[in-house]
Amino acid sequence: MRNRYIVSYDIADGKRWRRVYKKMRGFGDPIQYSVFLCDLLPTERIMMIEALTEIINHKEDRVLIVDVGPAKGTGEKRIKAIGKQLVDEEKIAIIV
Repeated sequence: MRNRYIVSYDIADGKRWRRVYKKMRGFGDPIQYSVFLCDLLPTERIMMIEALTEIINHKEDRVLIVDVGPAKGTGEKRIKAIGKQLVDEEKIAIIV
């Protein structure tokens, strides 16, 4: 079962920041500057943590991973956006 995670990062070096950003695009969607929304299986979460661990400088950088619950169900209801809303990737196609 997929869980929804909010992943934020504070990276001291621009080159490392770009590497983290590019890596995170493979795991989720950017929702704010240095913040991603990720729906991950447990194995994908481990892969993401391992990938980020290899990129960051553990003395200068920080990555926070917040588990907000199941991707479908309560996880959707725990996030409240004020202003521009988060858009779910599922879109309805209308065939004319």
